[in-house]
Amino acid sequence: MIDQWEEKAEISRLCQLLEVSRSGYYAARQRLRRPRAVCAQSVALAAAFHASDGSYGSRRLSVALKTQGLPVGRYRARSLMRQQKLKPSWRRKFVHTTDSKHDLPVAQNILERRFQPEAVNRAWAADITYIRTRQGWLYLAAVMDLFSRKVVGWAMAPNMPAELVCSALQMAIAARQPSPGLIVHSDRGSQYASEEHRTMLDQRGLVASMSRKGNCWDNAVIERFFLNLKMERVWQRDYANHLEAVQDITDYIVNFYNANRLHSTLGYRSPNEYERCLA
Repeated sequence: MIDQWEEKAEISRLCQLLEVSRSGYYAARQRLRRPRAVCAQSVALAAAFHASDGSYGSRRLSVALKTQGLPVGRYRARSLMRQQKLKPSWRRKFVHTTDSKHDLPVAQNILERRFQPEAVNRAWAADITYIRTRQGWLYLAAVMDLFSRKVVGWAMAPNMPAELVCSALQMAIAARQPSPGLIVHSDRGSQYASEEHRTMLDQRGLVASMSRKGNCWDNAVIERFFLNLKMERVWQRDYANHLEAVQDITDYIVNFYNANRLHSTLGYRSPNEYERCLA
């Protein structure tokens, strides 16, 4: 009882010193005990950021929140990211994957950077990239439909024979069943100039197209996909072995990139959604 009186006396002296009323002091203390109101925008933004595996910046987060009915502009999204310390972490590496010093037949550049065909299965882009694992390099061959930017075929292996690009192309053909006349564009690498790859194209009536020598911009769209893959997934991982990398990259392609990733070129829609709406 005496301790309570002493406490009240101390509080009274403190209130006099600070020139505040005792009722104001108790009201302020009560407010501090209440749980803080949850900001719906902050919660939704953090959820969208983590759903993208930490890859979305303020622009895509703004679009993602607007699709949920939350009117968050890019600058507001950037402010919320700073408050929650959400920042994508990207690192760059380089490994040469194109061997154009060969005597195999080279196709003309028929695509000529026409990266926006009018429908699906009119023009595909193909390329190879590398993935670092603790078991050694893993190589990824991919095929993309340029209409929707959807990755329609892929294959992975610890080396880069012609069979790797043929497996990716075969997966794309099986999934899409393209009509003759489809353009398949690639660089001048020996894998794409190989007899195996040329035979696959000829058997289906598909048209080979190759970039000009030393011109990476002729195949820029699929190069951008590889950069996105590395920034948004690969460079945030430390793969113990090839199998772990294969499973994670397949998950990225199927469950994130094709199904959910917002593409600015597609009006901030995913490739799957874009095809459902317009294909």
